[in-house]
Amino acid sequence: MIDLHTHSLYSDDGEFTPKELLVKAKDKDIKILAIADHNSIRANKEASILAKEYGITYIKAIEIDCIFEGVSLHVLGYGIDDEDKRYIILEEKIKDQERANGLKKIELTESLGFKVDRERLDAISRDGVYAGEHFAEVLLNDERYIDSDILRPYRKGNKRGDNPYVNFYWDYYAQGKPLYTEVEYMSLKECIDLIHDTHGKAILAHPGNNLKGNYGLFDEMIPLGIDGVEAYSSYHGLDTCLYFKDKALSYDLIYTTGSDYHGKTKPSITLGQTLCDDLDKIKEGLKRVGLI
Repeated sequence: MIDLHTHSLYSDDGEFTPKELLVKAKDKDIKILAIADHNSIRANKEASILAKEYGITYIKAIEIDCIFEGVSLHVLGYGIDDEDKRYIILEEKIKDQERANGLKKIELTESLGFKVDRERLDAISRDGVYAGEHFAEVLLNDERYIDSDILRPYRKGNKRGDNPYVNFYWDYYAQGKPLYTEVEYMSLKECIDLIHDTHGKAILAHPGNNLKGNYGLFDEMIPLGIDGVEAYSSYHGLDTCLYFKDKALSYDLIYTTGSDYHGKTKPSITLGQTLCDDLDKIKEGLKRVGLI
């Protein structure tokens, strides 16, 4: 198996240490792994060392938030120089904004009629950052709101209960949603250039999720130097997988596979979970661009 999109606790919404992820990957018989934390390279040094012990080929990675044509995107940087200080600056710049947004998020959340338990919020958050998933976890586990109509869809067995924390985030805190707090991200071009400057390859993550049906935007990214696309994702149905696989082939780009595994934030997603059935071709592509 191959999984090129996982998250450790160095992502605000990740659960496990790099070592715990490597153990889980070995148990799943995953042969090639990448930990692509949100705007952070901190997992890579430890994971690179441990992967050798577990017989896993490890690719250094990051997942960067960026903007293209007004749309929020995630771009995976593979094979990057994880000692480049620009990645440290990037992480701190974004964390500073997220920390500043914390009180705004509390006020907006309480405008829905909730009283946020700050102690619970602090207990599950890290680095002073309050993510939308943290609010979801606190509220859904607060007995005062067991009968809340707002929260009902996110409870087990209901419409949005498969991944309740991240679904609540997507419905309320994501771009364009009522509790959204703005963070200034780099442009897609700046993101691609940073990855290339640090000897990496830039791959568009889960396009079926971020492009929201406007798939033509992918064609507009080609002149900017994008190197590939995550065709196989836990978010993609087979039609979407094949669409972006064909797009990659038509532009002579690589296509990859990744689960976007986080742990408790997305409990319905498991390591290696995609519809990918041509791992040999994925591996060939990685070799062709020097990632393995």
